[in-house]
Amino acid sequence: MITVNPDGKIMVRRCLVTLRPFRLFVLGIGFFSLCFLMTSLGGQLSARRPGDSPFTIRTEVPGGPESRGVLRKMNELLELMVKRMDALARLENGSEPHRAAGHGRLAADRFPPGAGLMERIQAIAQNVSDIAVKVDQILRHSLVLHSKVSEGRRDQCEAPSDPKFPDCSGKVEWMRARWTSDPCYAFFGVDGTECSFLIYLSEVEWFCPPLPWRNQTAAQTAPKPLPKVQQLRRLGTVIAGHPERTRDRRMTRAGLGQTGLAGGLVLAVFRSNLSHLLELMGSGKESLIFMKKRTKQLMAQWALAAQRLARKLGSVWRDQKQILVHIGFLTEESGDVFSPRVLKGGPLGEMVQWADILATLYVLGHGLRITVSLKELQSNLGVPPGRGNCPLTMPLPFDLIYTDYHGLQQMKQHMGLSFKKYRCRIRVIDTFGTEPAYNHEEYATLHGYRTNWGYWNLNPKQFMTMFPHTPDNSFMGFVSEELNETEKQLIKGGKASNMAVVYGKEASIWKLQGKEKFLGILNKYMEIHGTVYYESQRPPEVPAFVKNHGLLPQPEFQQLLRKAKLFIGFGFPYEGPAPLEAIANGCVFLQSRFSPPHSSLNHEFFRGKPTSREVFSQHPYAENFIGKPHVWTVDYNNSEEFEAAIKAIMRTQVDPYLPYEYTCEGMLERIHAYIQHQDFCAASGPAPAAARAPSSPFVLAPNATHLEWAQNASLAPGAWPPAYSLRAWLAAAGRACTDACLDHGLICEPSFFPFLNSQDAFQKLQVPCDSTESEMNHLYPAFAQPGRECFLQKEPLLFSCAGSSTKYHRLCPCRDFRKGQVALCRDCL
Repeated sequence: MITVNPDGKIMVRRCLVTLRPFRLFVLGIGFFSLCFLMTSLGGQLSARRPGDSPFTIRTEVPGGPESRGVLRKMNELLELMVKRMDALARLENGSEPHRAAGHGRLAADRFPPGAGLMERIQAIAQNVSDIAVKVDQILRHSLVLHSKVSEGRRDQCEAPSDPKFPDCSGKVEWMRARWTSDPCYAFFGVDGTECSFLIYLSEVEWFCPPLPWRNQTAAQTAPKPLPKVQQLRRLGTVIAGHPERTRDRRMTRAGLGQTGLAGGLVLAVFRSNLSHLLELMGSGKESLIFMKKRTKQLMAQWALAAQRLARKLGSVWRDQKQILVHIGFLTEESGDVFSPRVLKGGPLGEMVQWADILATLYVLGHGLRITVSLKELQSNLGVPPGRGNCPLTMPLPFDLIYTDYHGLQQMKQHMGLSFKKYRCRIRVIDTFGTEPAYNHEEYATLHGYRTNWGYWNLNPKQFMTMFPHTPDNSFMGFVSEELNETEKQLIKGGKASNMAVVYGKEASIWKLQGKEKFLGILNKYMEIHGTVYYESQRPPEVPAFVKNHGLLPQPEFQQLLRKAKLFIGFGFPYEGPAPLEAIANGCVFLQSRFSPPHSSLNHEFFRGKPTSREVFSQHPYAENFIGKPHVWTVDYNNSEEFEAAIKAIMRTQVDPYLPYEYTCEGMLERIHAYIQHQDFCAASGPAPAAARAPSSPFVLAPNATHLEWAQNASLAPGAWPPAYSLRAWLAAAGRACTDACLDHGLICEPSFFPFLNSQDAFQKLQVPCDSTESEMNHLYPAFAQPGRECFLQKEPLLFSCAGSSTKYHRLCPCRDFRKGQVALCRDCL
């Protein structure tokens, strides 16, 4: 059994009682001193660090009366604590001899350490007091220095009255009142002083002139880009057959890197291996998985198309661009409504197009960055922390940005003033298009064209559509799988003449009123197949005589199309990729004619979309650009017409057909031309009519029906498409320029409008203008016959091929186009 000495217990207990106040005191003094030094001395140093927290906003002058007041309170507290410790020590020493009766040896051993403890406490207190005095001296010196600097620059930190910067004083006033409204201002060094306002407004934003006492050497010593010839010499001879890794190393050694911004021009070389693209696309979303599967499926076709286009272009130099692709509708902030519906028959047209856009940009050899989240977007753009009121922290590192309307809104919200500066580099993937009348904010607001999707004041060509339904926008498109001759022959031999597949994977599409009538007629002649999604039981909307396969993977769906004779649409969805895919697999596409045509005026689907286009069928492109025998458009409400079409289709033999512009090569060719020639950041073309020179580049055609570009006229350098391809007609009253040009086998070209926007053009066409006025109107230039008035366009952003009025004869610019590629003129490559 172990025994414990009672004297040992007493000694331990007394030591703990003695040391507890000491430990608490030391910890308290240490913590208090550390906090004070961090907030006082450390705060003085951190106030000058560029990397200071962006969310720390200081409004008091360092070293002011508040800091000295805190210091005095700390000194008083220290003195009070020392006095109390002295009293405690005297009490402890006075009572110790009485408690030590009978324990003389133990008390004698314990007293000297007690005295030493008190001395150490007093020494610590004295050291803290000395530190406090030194901190006070530093703060006083800092205050004096800050006062001298403020007095020396007071006259240099006043808003200058420079006529080149008329908004400077107003912006300074705004900053005085609102600089704390967004933490991004503090991130850029704004601290509430006049100097910080002017530094920010002159160096981060551009509303004030540079301050003469600021260091401007960094901007002056920045290396200038090399001339193109020198860059080519440094690059050396680049052979397209070299492995990509070897080629990248050569470019890096040459000092060009992989960017066309920092070091100059870089040659874009076609890529045939898309493995790295699949890595860039990421994962985690069903939509991304679908897009990657599609890209893998078409990988061989992309490689073959790249070889063909490389041979066609020959030695043409192609600048490599740094491109950011931000798919806004897939971000969580926009709801990402598509990903959950991928496996349930939801619309896949947008994801088909985006997958093909990514493949096109990558195969063309451009640097690519892909984002599908707001956080990734902010990181790639260099968005400062805050609420989006400040510009980007760095120059935009991308030559081009491809996004959608959701991404466009996100960029505007987070880029601040930089959005206006860089928006010319943005390309908006816009399925149905945006007409100029809806794009111009002021005009749209005044004339009732404002919707939730328009009014961005972009060049209308920056909007890129799925089909070429309006020349005001650029036709982006997508691709369908192209068959070789062997595959085409196999399909023709394996067709079932009495088999039809219905266009529609969602049960809601089958709710069309009157479908039983025309499906009953179709069922008399053909076996009907459906691919409607369902989980456990057959959708009740699908008639019993329809053989429903459920939602099929893409390869199995293609096999079904290769057996079928007919692909039939119910009127919705509009302008999807499936009809082109069916036609490419040897099917005839049958669709409904709309009477009256569907538009934003009479149909809920189009309401709110930034277009006044009238849709006369489910798939206008298939009707207008492909037509019979591959495409039949009939009135489904007319039973006789519908039945006659079915009989005729069964007797018709068609080969698989795919328009060139929807092949991999066609899309590569089109996007290559856009990237190399479309520049919306450069100065615009010819000035409005008021500033035009009197000389005219036009001559009247020999048949006196239209204008042509004169052979001896200058070729308007920089114009794309080339100006010499222009042909101009005066359209009939009530006729849109889109239709007027098609009447002559041509395409309306809105970039040619500035050349026609002059009184001289009307005179050359022998139009009797009693008066000529310049106004904002998306139908101008035009001639009003009742008053014999000619109208010119005042706002270049309103030049539009779309739109018509029975009051006006529109002056329409037209051009030729490449066979199978309506987006490009014959000389546009």
